[in-house]
Amino acid sequence: MNELVKDKIVLEMKNIHKNFPGVRALQGVNFTLCEGEIHALMGENGAGKSTLIKVLTGVYGKDEGQIFIKGNDKAAVIHSPQDAQRYGISTVYQEITLCPNLSVAENMYIGRTAGIYQNWKKMNEDADKILQSLDIPAKATQQLASCSIAVQQMVAIARAVDMECKVLILDEPTSSLDEQEVEKLFGLMRDLKARGVGIIFVTHFLDQVYEV
Repeated sequence: MNELVKDKIVLEMKNIHKNFPGVRALQGVNFTLCEGEIHALMGENGAGKSTLIKVLTGVYGKDEGQIFIKGNDKAAVIHSPQDAQRYGISTVYQEITLCPNLSVAENMYIGRTAGIYQNWKKMNEDADKILQSLDIPAKATQQLASCSIAVQQMVAIARAVDMECKVLILDEPTSSLDEQEVEKLFGLMRDLKARGVGIIFVTHFLDQVYEV
């Protein structure tokens, strides 16, 4: 691997093993993701896709192997999703994990620095800037429940991007979307790719892999 390619690597998983009682879920998995790359992760149910993602995000502990994140000299120590977030790894799941009764801006900043809630005007202005920069059709002050599922997923992505994610994991994001909503989501993915974000796209749909 030449030095130019090495400099673009944002995530590297080396020799990852994970076993459960009676099941060898992952055996010697090597995975590399570069900046501005959309890397599809495909396979049948039970192939180990979800296990690999859960190891990367700290839901499961790995039995063996190392994970390296750009900007860190040593192997990453990831024991929880919070640890993964600190390394710049964010995940958007098929099932929306935001709070539909809160506004778009509140969802983007919930769990973040408490001080931002002392200035609601600034929070809404900052959220609107992010939404506009990503061309997401939503307003900071509108209730999340009033947005389509596709837009809610985009809001989750906007939250991740604002937290300076280096690696964005999209876990089956299109399963509940219609054709137009899928195209909007893909447009956002292409925008993030151009910004240098590395994307892991978990899907069962081969045709969608070629579209992005």
